[in-house]
Amino acid sequence: MRLFKLQSMVLIAIAFVLGCSEYIIVGILDNLAEQFQIGISQVGYLVTGFALVYAISTPLITLAIGKKSLYKALLILLSIFIVGNLLTAVANSYIILAVSRLITATSSGACIAVALAFANFIAPIKKRGWLVSWVFSGFSIASVFGVPFGTWISKNYGWRYSFYAIILVSIIILFFSILLLPKNIHQQASKNFKEQLRIFGDRRIQIGMFLPMFNLAGIYVFYTYLQPILSHILLVKENFLTLTLFLYGLMALISNQLSGKISSSSGLKKMPEIYIGQFLLLVLFPFLAVVPFIGMVVVMLLGVSMYLLNSPIQIFFLTVAEADYPQSLILASSLNSIFANFGIALGSATGGIVTEYFGLNKIAPIGSLYVLIALVLTLILERIGKLSKNFFKIKYH
Repeated sequence: MRLFKLQSMVLIAIAFVLGCSEYIIVGILDNLAEQFQIGISQVGYLVTGFALVYAISTPLITLAIGKKSLYKALLILLSIFIVGNLLTAVANSYIILAVSRLITATSSGACIAVALAFANFIAPIKKRGWLVSWVFSGFSIASVFGVPFGTWISKNYGWRYSFYAIILVSIIILFFSILLLPKNIHQQASKNFKEQLRIFGDRRIQIGMFLPMFNLAGIYVFYTYLQPILSHILLVKENFLTLTLFLYGLMALISNQLSGKISSSSGLKKMPEIYIGQFLLLVLFPFLAVVPFIGMVVVMLLGVSMYLLNSPIQIFFLTVAEADYPQSLILASSLNSIFANFGIALGSATGGIVTEYFGLNKIAPIGSLYVLIALVLTLILERIGKLSKNFFKIKYH
């Protein structure tokens, strides 16, 4: 049990450093825009590009892993991740910066997919939902501590030192991964890629994989431009910006922990109610933000709602794969990340367009349209569940 706890900490730490690298751009938008003398919306498109490459490369890499050692695959991916961040830290032009982010994205998606596959293998069944929710919480911990601390480093020492810090932490995690993670884990062998892709013929997967996409599209229209929203709409002073980002990250951490509880009690059944609440918050934000305190409450509630889908949908994908497509376990592990990043790309790109042509105050209502699509998809999935006995309401203990 002691070894399991240490291995769990390594997996959570991997998610943490991946989250720091992915989210840090949100906290340093202004710094990068000033450094490379470009518009803030153009910097925002770094988030879009990162997410797109993340989503497209992840299934290709996970398919290529096949029956190879997950241990070796993880070490290689972490090494590429470190190289990508080093290139970001020394970038002297926007083009090099963009290329470095794409290299980092290429390794990040497959890395978290392999880490989640490790979680599935090493955790006892009763601990599986707990560990998956904590691995996802690694991203939220990055929002709580990593992004505000990185923002503070950026403002006081320069944005490059934020990435040097990420590199240092990554090297430490790589060391403990080598030391602690099991070396003999493989997914079930498949004859070819086509056999692994059979999982996409399942109607449950076809509907379910678009849930994380539209879930995060709705939030990332808003979240990508959180820093300017806080500064220009809610009038948060620069001295309090790091603290506010910390509080938002704390709400996101709470979101992931609640996600684990939801997956253990009712699976996906609670999501329609959550999406209705999220929809209303986004639609009403421009009106409520007239009073900054009320607007801040709405922002924090959106933070709490941000990741509630994570654990239920992840365990759902793994459960379907284990039962019917064991040769596709790593691919199934990556589905949430793949389509969540398509959602991030869609949301951040939408936010950039809305900001450029209509202004920051129109961002939240546009995001609500994506949330509405997620609500409809959840209701469709629920209907499939009623037609397929014991399909929709799966409890994970």
